[in-house]
Amino acid sequence: MAVARDRRPSLMRRVGLRDASTDVDSARIAAALEQLRHRGRATLHDRLHRVRMSFGLAVQAGVAAALAWFAAYELLNNPQPVFAPISAVGTLAASVGQRLRRTVELIIGVAVGVFLGDVLIYLLGTGGWQLGLVVTSAIVLTIFFGGSVAIVIQAAATAVLIVTLSPSTQDLEIPRFVDAFVGGGIALLVTAILLPLNPLRVINRAARPALDLLANQLDNCAAALRERDRDSAQRALERLRENKEELAAFTEAIEGAKETITISPARWHRRDELTHYAEAADPVDRAMRNSGTLIRRAVTLIEDEEAIPEPMPDAVAHLAESVRLLRHEFAAGEEPRRARERSLRAVSEAGRAYAQGVGFSGSVVIAQVRTTASDLMVASGISQEDANRLVRQSFGDQEKPAGESAGQSVAPKPPAAPPVG
Repeated sequence: MAVARDRRPSLMRRVGLRDASTDVDSARIAAALEQLRHRGRATLHDRLHRVRMSFGLAVQAGVAAALAWFAAYELLNNPQPVFAPISAVGTLAASVGQRLRRTVELIIGVAVGVFLGDVLIYLLGTGGWQLGLVVTSAIVLTIFFGGSVAIVIQAAATAVLIVTLSPSTQDLEIPRFVDAFVGGGIALLVTAILLPLNPLRVINRAARPALDLLANQLDNCAAALRERDRDSAQRALERLRENKEELAAFTEAIEGAKETITISPARWHRRDELTHYAEAADPVDRAMRNSGTLIRRAVTLIEDEEAIPEPMPDAVAHLAESVRLLRHEFAAGEEPRRARERSLRAVSEAGRAYAQGVGFSGSVVIAQVRTTASDLMVASGISQEDANRLVRQSFGDQEKPAGESAGQSVAPKPPAAPPVG
């Protein structure tokens, strides 16, 4: 009986350990499933966002293709109007902001392809090696004369169509050229007159990911400074560095809006509002780069265990809020006064942090708060000179530091190194 009593606790302990292990496994599985569900929701959200961004283009392409087919078939009596809708969709599929140029390139490329295809068919006949020679000649000729990639592709594709379809389809050349002209022209008609997109709405949608990325990573950096979490700061730096897609979408949207404003009479009244966004692109890009320097130096600051005065994380957090306010006020068509005020508040907090004492990396963080705030002020629509002056005043400078130039605020002088020994 004594042996049985001795074994029973051991058995219960083993059961208890197994139950605890099961609880740990269940927690891990639940966490993994929750992460998977969150990733699925995020992916669905991203996909829906891409659909919303592209829906207007899809409608434009559908309308342009239908009208191009109707014009070529009914008005020009082309029994097989294949190339007109293809040309219309090809023009609309060009990068936003380059559709007028793409239409011209489309017509030039078609003309080159038709010319080379006809000449070489007349001299050499048709066949596999003739097709290869025509394509090679079209590409070499267009590159020699400085043609763009779009012209090269259109010349080569048209040459292929001429060589392969001419034996079975008579008089293909003129319809192909006319279809290219009709399709490209109708695409421009749709974008300029019939279904012009709202340029500010397009820009707002494109600007949101770039500005949200900047604001979120500045917030993450502020939290990392408060908690002295080096890994969180490093993750924020790495995420901010992956900003090419967001900035490219922002810049492309601005170019597209400029094109819409230029060719669409219905949108001419939005020119003044668009000007603010167009002028904000460069300072937003600079704010991205200067924030990257800020976060990188914050990583070093934490690694070196330098002093982090309480106002320093607050200054970075105010920068993040300034970015959000800038996006909101731009989207609402308002004067970005609150964004400017929050940028200057960030500089004021940075001045307090500097007065309390910082190390070398800390002084660089303070300098980058000033520089980024200046970038955001310029993005809000004020001049670089005024932005630098307001930043100096908010920081507490009595006069302009030596060497400060447009677009860049000079770092506060780093504190002296402690004496050796």
